[in-house]
Amino acid sequence: MFSGSKFAAFLFDMDGTVLNSIAAAERVWTKWAERHGLDVATFLPTIHGKRAIETIGGLMLPGVDAVAEADALLKAEANDLEGIIPIPGAVAFLESLPPERWTIVTSAPRELALLRIEAAGIPVPAMMVTAEDVTRGKPAPDCFLLAAKRLGVEARDCLVFEDAPAGIAAGEASGASVMVISATHVHPLVTPHPTIRSYDEIGIATDDNGFIVLAPTQAAA
Repeated sequence: MFSGSKFAAFLFDMDGTVLNSIAAAERVWTKWAERHGLDVATFLPTIHGKRAIETIGGLMLPGVDAVAEADALLKAEANDLEGIIPIPGAVAFLESLPPERWTIVTSAPRELALLRIEAAGIPVPAMMVTAEDVTRGKPAPDCFLLAAKRLGVEARDCLVFEDAPAGIAAGEASGASVMVISATHVHPLVTPHPTIRSYDEIGIATDDNGFIVLAPTQAAA
């Protein structure tokens, strides 16, 4: 698993990657989809990993103001935090990282991201990249490129942690290495990237220059 590789920084997606908010998000989006006559079972898998405005805009629903609908949806999500929990091992793993060498890169707006982070009890990074920080959301690489720039490193020297196809594609397009987190996957995701279900499977070491090296733990056996 990335044997011999050293990384300048780790860039983490949020939902499905360091915390599990699927139940809360799908409660809100189910109500929205039903109001608009969508097939809920078909629609729900498409919402993950992307900004709300791009999900809604992509549907091309007649008479629907994507900006207004996204704003209302995000307010509803901010009011529904029940059942949000950390991905197994995420809290300890994030706390083990050098603070200046990691951040969260999410398609959620900052307010919602902070609420979910608090609800899950995971550490708040010194800096985050959220929906408001980019013009193009995932699968465009802009968010990961911006995160690397803000950390003072090159994206190609980073490891992106992702769970959703849009985010994986964004990580690939940024030039970073990608680790897939499968903790919330109901069905196996076909991917060429290394995959873990729990952060208990990996540990880290740092070299004299602060670069991070991954190592499997006994839990990975």
